[in-house]
Amino acid sequence: MNQGTAVVTLDHVDKRFDNGLLALRDVSLQVGAGEFVALLGASGCGKSTVLRLAAGLETASAGRVQAPALANEVSTASADTAFVFQEPTLMPWASLFDNVFLPLRLAGVPRGKAALRVREVLQRVGLGEFEAAYPAELSGGMKMRASIARALVTRPRLLLMDEPFAALDEITRQHLNGDLMAWWATQAMSVLFVTHSVFEAVFLSQRVLVMGARPGHVVAELAVDAPYPRAPSFRMSALYMKTCHDLSLALDAAMRASADARPAGTNPVATTRPVSGSDAAAP
Repeated sequence: MNQGTAVVTLDHVDKRFDNGLLALRDVSLQVGAGEFVALLGASGCGKSTVLRLAAGLETASAGRVQAPALANEVSTASADTAFVFQEPTLMPWASLFDNVFLPLRLAGVPRGKAALRVREVLQRVGLGEFEAAYPAELSGGMKMRASIARALVTRPRLLLMDEPFAALDEITRQHLNGDLMAWWATQAMSVLFVTHSVFEAVFLSQRVLVMGARPGHVVAELAVDAPYPRAPSFRMSALYMKTCHDLSLALDAAMRASADARPAGTNPVATTRPVSGSDAAAP
């Protein structure tokens, strides 16, 4: 992977919303070409705001943001960035084919010309036999695969993912983790992936950035020095367990530092949720 060229750069970025809320303070980070980076932190620490800045959906209050979505060539920039949200957000009245075709249709690509690409990406995500199905006929995991297919069909340089697997059962989540790494490797794109899960961040990424509580800021960075492809057995390796341990300590330190910085008697603005559900699964 060529990580020498930054695809996304946030340089001393602040973000204050119109209601006065300071969501981010002095955030600096980079995502290299072809790199997989995870953002880890508690709810409300600004992870999703970072994604929205990189997608051009929000504007920084201070500092500099550089990303494909902010390029001068608007038509090219829009195809260079894809966003996968927590919910699949599929059109319930449209077939799976038409849901995946949507970004190409909006870009002015004729249906006939786009058909081969749509079918190729559906095949890649394991939904080749379901192009005529409607979202109500799909399982949760299949809906998320469809949402990812819709993102991949534009062949983006940058894929932004906001906790896409959080609502899925652990078996489906682990399968999609492995599939995502395969899609990333074959498409040569950069990925910025938001998650609450230490285990997921370590399994997927090359680097993990830990964010402290609001106003969000990067407080730690850990490299995951494991080669790709990563088989499910990686979750049982000593390196995986040690990295999960180190990352958990970094996350705990970030939350304690944020709590110590608050004036006495105030309520925390962001807290770490109890480890439960998918996060509680054995690595």
